Amino acid sequence: MTEPARTDLRLLTVSGPPGSGTSTACRLLVPRLGWFYANAGIVFRQLAVDAGVSLAEYGRRAEADPSIDRELDRRMVELARQQSPAVLEGRLTGWMAVRHHLPALRVWLDAPSAVRCARVGRRDQQGEAQALAAMEERERSEASRYAQHHGIDLGDLSIYQLVIDTARHDAEAVVRQVLERLDQEHP
Repeated sequence: MTEPARTDLRLLTVSGPPGSGTSTACRLLVPRLGWFYANAGIVFRQLAVDAGVSLAEYGRRAEADPSIDRELDRRMVELARQQSPAVLEGRLTGWMAVRHHLPALRVWLDAPSAVRCARVGRRDQQGEAQALAAMEERERSEASRYAQHHGIDLGDLSIYQLVIDTARHDAEAVVRQVLERLDQEHP
């Protein structure tokens, strides 16, 4: 049973596929807001380290073991409740806010696959073909896990109040849009 949401909770969720610019946006937003920040990817990576396996292996384990994603989700929701105001970055943070009745501005960032692939390749110092293969494997694994374990279709953007194409807007423009919407949603 989830506890009732606090009416004073101030929460911003930033979600999107790999290479969409969520980390860049959060890196710029968090200092401006002065809010607590948690990244689901970092928490997931730490869980993999704690389990003594690679990130890819932990992702494969998560496909077969729903408790792995549930533990990640539990930790992110707990952080949102304990660290208000907060910025939560992660693929499912918007969905978790909805499902746990946490008042939040839910933002989805996206860009065409080719743009995201180039970004991921630069970030991970990979060639384009290697980056594309890794990105597609990760997206396929996550989509399968989220559908099976949570009944979530990542293509359903209906829960987001703000959807931004980061190929059409630079990072500063993305941040401006988020801050403007946050001011409207949480005056």
